[in-house]
Amino acid sequence: MSDLGSEELEEEGENDIGEYEGARNEAGERHGRGKARLPNGDTYEGSYEFGKRHGQGTYKFKNGARYIGEYFRNKKHGQGTFIYPDGSRYEGEWANDQRHGHGVYYYVNNDTYTGEWFTHQRHGQGTYVYAETGSKYVGTWVNGQQEGAAELIHLNHRYQGKFLNKNPVGPGKYIFDVGCEQHGEYRLTDMERGEEEEEEELVTVVPKWKATKITELALWTPALPKEPTSTDGPGQEGPGAESAGELGEEAQALLEGFEGETDMRPGDEDADVLREESREYDQEEFRYHVDEGNINSEEEETRQSDLQD
Repeated sequence: MSDLGSEELEEEGENDIGEYEGARNEAGERHGRGKARLPNGDTYEGSYEFGKRHGQGTYKFKNGARYIGEYFRNKKHGQGTFIYPDGSRYEGEWANDQRHGHGVYYYVNNDTYTGEWFTHQRHGQGTYVYAETGSKYVGTWVNGQQEGAAELIHLNHRYQGKFLNKNPVGPGKYIFDVGCEQHGEYRLTDMERGEEEEEEELVTVVPKWKATKITELALWTPALPKEPTSTDGPGQEGPGAESAGELGEEAQALLEGFEGETDMRPGDEDADVLREESREYDQEEFRYHVDEGNINSEEEETRQSDLQD
């Protein structure tokens, strides 16, 4: 979903134009509390300083969008909320008229992004929650895209690894709630093309998951004081030693028939499906695609152009 909506909604500058009701200083400039109706139909009500919007105020666009928050010399700066014409909104920090700092974006489809922003784009650490599935991406963003170390969390499993250009790359692992981890790496490969596409120079690259091993779930437990073991005879083992190092039945099921490469994608296979299919294939491929876990950049561009119109 798009979070690009405010740059095309520019506030009209005020050089004592339009209608104004409010305080002025000795030089006749708007100074203090006031209301203004601009020639383009926008309105502003709030604080002024030396003829400029400065301090707390509310700016309403004629298309229904509005900004409620702090200004600094006619620029949105500080804490503020911007509500866009489609109903989406941003709540957080601003700098020089741009989303900058920490903030939350509520999308029209009920998805949310909470985290860092830099010059109007998601940048730094942030969490994107997909309302339809409940899945969430927790990790690094660069210039609005998922990039760097991250965790893609789903209902009963999650993927940990690195992302580049919105795709998982390099070493990573799937962690399943049944009590096991599948380790491997994503390798970029050319997508298969039909005969009609062979003449095209553009090649689509897709990540392909190559699994290497399945292990027990890596659990952290606090260190406990050791109990005296003087009563234990040679070769005796403590309680639970028989099962230590063994995978549970469900985890063992994942291991059965496991080898080779698959085209798994973070989040496409939940543990139950993977467990069932692992009995039936040796090197069956699952096609990776980037509908979930990545924001559609084409949709962002389309929404931005619509708002500009």
